[in-house]
Amino acid sequence: MNGNILPAIAGAVLLSVAAMPANAADIIYDPPVYKYEPPEPVSYGGWYLRGYVGLTNQRYRGLDSNSLQDVINTPGSDFTWIDRGRFGSSGLIGGGVGYEINHWLRGDVTVEYRHDSRFTALDRWNRAGPADPVVNNYTARKSELLFLANAYADLGVYGGITPYVGAGIGTSRNTISGFVDHNPQTGVSITGATNSQWQLAWALHAGVGVELNERTTLDLGYTFTHLGNARTGEIASSDGFDYDPFTFRNLHSHDIKVGLRYRFN
Repeated sequence: MNGNILPAIAGAVLLSVAAMPANAADIIYDPPVYKYEPPEPVSYGGWYLRGYVGLTNQRYRGLDSNSLQDVINTPGSDFTWIDRGRFGSSGLIGGGVGYEINHWLRGDVTVEYRHDSRFTALDRWNRAGPADPVVNNYTARKSELLFLANAYADLGVYGGITPYVGAGIGTSRNTISGFVDHNPQTGVSITGATNSQWQLAWALHAGVGVELNERTTLDLGYTFTHLGNARTGEIASSDGFDYDPFTFRNLHSHDIKVGLRYRFN
């Protein structure tokens, strides 16, 4: 009996081994299926609002008038500016609407009101003849309403901070008021009526945007603003003579601003 079992077991083993290649051939390999999912589009672009306040640091090239030139060019006259004059600092407030084209480029249009800046100057005129030199004290106020179309280049994001540069062009309504040219020795005063005029304006910008959240950015900026000229209105004088209006030439300003930009998407 034992002799019959051993041959049977051996035969079963041989049959199993012989059948293995056939079974292996029947196995079907299913390769894994990888589903392509495109990356989510990067969010950029869209409209934004901006508002800001700031401080001006104003300059001008010179004060001019045909009447003043007549004084300077009078034979024997000795005219000197003791203080050529300056405008004081003033506050500004502005706002606008813009569009972010992509992460690098954006543009906006702004309107800005620049508050009264006080002007002072002093000259000395040694008139022909034995008269002592006389001095003239100048005072005035100046304000502007500025409209600009601006374009900016954002220079990359570094830890939530984005430096930028930009430029703008537009127009400024420059107003001179309270103009007085007073001679304390003679008591003569020359006054100018309030006058406003539109001038070509342009600006250069630089600053940084600090991301507060996905929609709001704190904007810290510097702007060089060129405002053109400004002129007084008609001149009245207590000495009865006729004088031409005075012109403040090449007004410009170094402005510091802080504000917020709010994106809608």
